[in-house]
Amino acid sequence: MGGYARLYPHARVHTLVFLGFFITTFEVPAIAMLGYWFLIQLLGGLPALAAAGGGVAFWAHIGGFLAGLFLVGSFVNPQYYRQRA
Repeated sequence: MGGYARLYPHARVHTLVFLGFFITTFEVPAIAMLGYWFLIQLLGGLPALAAAGGGVAFWAHIGGFLAGLFLVGSFVNPQYYRQRA
């Protein structure tokens, strides 16, 4: 997801929203949705720093996101990316 955020920061995604009995969709920037997801993971993992156990999945998600964000550049063929972006 971090790689997607870096390669396509202006992409838009449709999000399903439940408002009681009313269900609708909103189109939001992918970078905003991924930032929200990252924040949820970070807030979920912080209590694990003070506790003796748990929280491994939150930190694994954060690590994977950051690895994708920083490493995706080394896997992208610049000519192919310019044609598709």
